[in-house]
Amino acid sequence: MNVGAQPVPRPAAFTTGAERFMVAPVRKALAVTQETPKIPKQERRALVRLAWNVAGSVALLLGLIGVVLPVLPTTPFVLVAAFAFSNGSPRMRQWLVSHAVFGPLIADWEAHGAIARPIKRLSCAIMAGVFLVSVIAGVALPILIVQALCLGGAAAYVLSRPDGPQ
Repeated sequence: MNVGAQPVPRPAAFTTGAERFMVAPVRKALAVTQETPKIPKQERRALVRLAWNVAGSVALLLGLIGVVLPVLPTTPFVLVAAFAFSNGSPRMRQWLVSHAVFGPLIADWEAHGAIARPIKRLSCAIMAGVFLVSVIAGVALPILIVQALCLGGAAAYVLSRPDGPQ
């Protein structure tokens, strides 16, 4: 142990006998190091908005990738992006809601909690196709069981949603 080394700051409940008898300036210096810096409210709001915008951008990017890749669903990521942008960037949310392709999906979901019937059919067909590819590829049985449970749960959820206005 170094003779001149400073002790590690500890909460008052865990002080050793030697720390109780320190001179006031040392005790005060230790107390200062234990304080957490306070972030001003405006900066905190900016950080929270940035986090929502990053989450929305990532979700939208995954949704756009899902348009091309049938394995990745588009609709849930677009809905998450709309939610995130509603907290982070109203301008991006407005763009998303007024988009020709994504706008109707968001509007149906927000108004009725609905997924259109053609989207339901497509989603279930893609899930079945992915499972079939896994079976043909010879994926191990435990993985197939987990995949079947996950895809079955997702399909049940999608099919349990209302169809929306006709």
